[in-house]
Amino acid sequence: MTTTVVLEEDLFKDTITRERKRTERSGLSMALLLVGVQDGSSDRSEVRSSLVEVLSELGSETDLIGWFEGRTLLGLLVIDVDPAQLEQVCERVEADCRRALSARIGQAAEDISLRMRVYPEACQVGEEGYDEDPFLFPELPARRQAAASFHMVKRCFDIVASGVLLAVLSPLFLVIACLVKLSSPGPVIFRQTRVGQGMKPFMMCKFRSMYANNDHGIHQNYVSWFINSSDKAPAKDKGQVFKLTSDPRITPIGHFLRKSSLDELPQLCNVFCGEMSLVGPRPPLWYELQQYKPWHRHRVLEAKPGITGLWQVTGRSRTTFDEMVRLDLRYARAQSFWTDIKILLATPAEVIRGKGAC
Repeated sequence: MTTTVVLEEDLFKDTITRERKRTERSGLSMALLLVGVQDGSSDRSEVRSSLVEVLSELGSETDLIGWFEGRTLLGLLVIDVDPAQLEQVCERVEADCRRALSARIGQAAEDISLRMRVYPEACQVGEEGYDEDPFLFPELPARRQAAASFHMVKRCFDIVASGVLLAVLSPLFLVIACLVKLSSPGPVIFRQTRVGQGMKPFMMCKFRSMYANNDHGIHQNYVSWFINSSDKAPAKDKGQVFKLTSDPRITPIGHFLRKSSLDELPQLCNVFCGEMSLVGPRPPLWYELQQYKPWHRHRVLEAKPGITGLWQVTGRSRTTFDEMVRLDLRYARAQSFWTDIKILLATPAEVIRGKGAC
């Protein structure tokens, strides 16, 4: 008779983290069934034994069983699931578990709670943003605690630096505002909904560089190509600019503002308000996010969006989308105040060179 291996909590959490990352590479999905005993249950040790037996019978040879929350919650991790079959697999596993528990422990099965978690989840953007499921991202609390002091220093620096820059650059703001107003009809400031950290939307500000009331379909089609096909470009084109060029929507002054990155100066207001940082990944549009692969989403989960970042000072628009995401993730997972300073110091030179800016 084969002995069921039930992983202890720390090992089970490490396993979930590893399997979640593996799904991002394989394109497959995974499901986590959480089975818990309510506090009012009479003989909890006997019920736990029954739970282990039931889950071991339900799972396949590759599925894993482990404890959560001090052995009060038992999990069955079903791995390597075809995404097209994920919903059916979840329904079947949950229904089979309920039937098996009823047959084994009878009335006591009513004290058992069942919860199903899946990864990757459907990508949703809402006013409250997106909170990673603590059962699917068990490593996050320790990571956030370790980075808490850095984020406090980073926020203080953002407030002081953005406030000083807004005051010092106010005459330049006025000049640019007049040029934008004289160049074409429409508002001076262009406001656009972007997706911030935790997939929480916010209104990003820029100096308007396009004609008012234009069609966004051109950019949406380009973004779709950039995300899905830029890495498939011929090798001879890999060093070329991967950014929408010759855009008929851009005004004459808009070309200069974009080339010099002056159109992004109003984002200092977003930084001062805490929606952005001086340094971080660029915030995507909602239709960009809808085309992200699961591993792409980490660029909006692990760091606050910024005006400049590692991508801007190393690759800017000359990289493929996947390369850009890897640069953002490299920054997010190794953030430091010194790294931010180096990126900020390198940004003016990149802006002057104008490579990759359009």
